[in-house]
Amino acid sequence: MSSICGIDFGTSNSTIGLVEHGRPVLVPLENGQVAMPSALFFNFDEYHTHFGREAINDYIDGEFGRLMRSLKSILGTSLMNQATHLGQRNVSYSEIIAEFLCELKKRAESYIGDALTQVVAGRPVHFVDGDKSADNQAQQALSEIYHTVGFQDVEFQFEPIAAAIKYEQQLEKEELVLVVDIGGGTSDFTIIRLSPQQKDKADRYDDILATTGVHIGGNDFDRRFNLYKAMPNLGLHSKVQGTSTQLEMPTTPYFDLATWHLIHKQYDQKKIFNIQQLKLHAEQPELLARLLKVLKQQDGHRLISRIEECKIQLAENNEAQLDLDFIEDNLLLSCTQSEFEEATKKEIENISETIELTLKLSQIKSEKVNSIFLTGGTTALPAIRRVVNLLFPHSSVVEGDRFGSVGAGLVYDGMRRFG
Repeated sequence: MSSICGIDFGTSNSTIGLVEHGRPVLVPLENGQVAMPSALFFNFDEYHTHFGREAINDYIDGEFGRLMRSLKSILGTSLMNQATHLGQRNVSYSEIIAEFLCELKKRAESYIGDALTQVVAGRPVHFVDGDKSADNQAQQALSEIYHTVGFQDVEFQFEPIAAAIKYEQQLEKEELVLVVDIGGGTSDFTIIRLSPQQKDKADRYDDILATTGVHIGGNDFDRRFNLYKAMPNLGLHSKVQGTSTQLEMPTTPYFDLATWHLIHKQYDQKKIFNIQQLKLHAEQPELLARLLKVLKQQDGHRLISRIEECKIQLAENNEAQLDLDFIEDNLLLSCTQSEFEEATKKEIENISETIELTLKLSQIKSEKVNSIFLTGGTTALPAIRRVVNLLFPHSSVVEGDRFGSVGAGLVYDGMRRFG
């Protein structure tokens, strides 16, 4: 068996692939599924950590502890130098990421029955937009974590290029391809020349015409729609009587509550007390009562999960229901695809502009692009498809494995790099 693996550590989901009988395979990490949510639940009663869907279910079932998701989005930020309280422990964010990656490694080693020592790790084109120093620090921090969990050889590959390598395996002739990889935290784009004759070539630098990325992903769409549709029902934009005039409720509690890695900040008792005081002077105190219930029950992650479920439904249907019955009986919001697209208009525009920049940097015309290869869960959104079809009307659109293309491509890359 080979000691090579490829890890796609994603904002929302992660995969690990390895070489089995000379071919890349993705490891079934959880109940036969190869994609596992990038989530940890620290159970304070059992002093035990659960991962993936089990972690999310523990949280939803009301177990006493702390759920953590979207840890990849912390890379390149000041939070990497900070620690957080997990019960009686004070743990750094790098240690938490290491614990998750160590679990992936253990499950893959159990599957293959051998140690994994070499890894090609996926990374976005930009961990941090417009800050090369912070971007380099993010990769260095992640490299150190991979070494900490037991990998001896660590190489990195851009995620859209890994997806391109996977797509290349099925080609019968040369193509100029735009890879669109939109995951939970980032959107990455690569225009690359692919062909059957080049698929075993280790250095693909000369085949890449342009690579760009922007720090926008599925979590940003969730946050925008949360603030647009759900949070007004918890008091966002409602009025509070000031000393001489009416003021709007401060936005920070709502923004934090709609952002995975910031939710826990609003569970602080002082912040809850401040909202209780605002409720005394609120024009619609019943809305702030809902907000307080979410905070006291620590239901912020449950709210985001319902938003995400609604988004997934709206990717395939014109209408969906946002069920918030855990906040209040019969609190059911009707949502439409047009509402979702109105809420996320800025994100769609930024993605469109970044794709146009990729084309400009490649110095080719759109009609020269043969295929658009889509991967990443957020490419399921109809608005993304419309952008692609508008910018590349002459190109064929190819559906990749939304959650597995990058991971499989990383293994192919590892086979070439490490032999």
